[in-house]
Amino acid sequence: MKTMAHHRGFFLGCLLLLSGASCADLYQYRDRQGHVHFTDKPMGASYYLVKRYRIQPQRQKRRGGDTLTAMRKRRSTLTPLIESVSQAQGLRPELVHAVIRAESAYRADAVSSAGAQGLMQLMPATAERFGVRDAFDPQQNLSGGTRYLRELIELFDSDLRLALAAYNAGENAVARYGNQVPPFPETRKYVDRVLAFYRDNQAGDKIAQR
Repeated sequence: MKTMAHHRGFFLGCLLLLSGASCADLYQYRDRQGHVHFTDKPMGASYYLVKRYRIQPQRQKRRGGDTLTAMRKRRSTLTPLIESVSQAQGLRPELVHAVIRAESAYRADAVSSAGAQGLMQLMPATAERFGVRDAFDPQQNLSGGTRYLRELIELFDSDLRLALAAYNAGENAVARYGNQVPPFPETRKYVDRVLAFYRDNQAGDKIAQR
């Protein structure tokens, strides 16, 4: 007959393989032949709790391209182009940087679940509207995105909160709510996030993880 220690070691080994478990209770049961059994699912009063184990799920490692260091490198590489395009459209580079960081973290190949593409996350209809043939080309994406952003700022009389809300949810959504930031949690969070990045950029702060 296998010993209790053998059963326990075997069962605990199984528990450690449960990557999604947050906790596990170990119950013991002795059958009529005197054999000891362990389980995490008791089936009657004859089972009693031996020990409760708490197992932290294994965290996935962040992909190298998603690290803060990688984002800083992408930002540094794109900064000359961002400054040039921003100035051509009469926008502050610090604002454009803030939008790009919130939208794509400076990933030229970024694609959202809704189908937005590139650095400034242009929807296909918006890209077509501003003559962007390749939304994954940084030059074209920045050109179309900054033109759209400038147009929104002008449309909402330089109210930056409304312009950013429109960039995220569409100008029609802002108009539908009486030229107010729509009550969409995602949009409100987006506006606050971009403005926080913008303030950091204006203050000359280094990029910090939020």
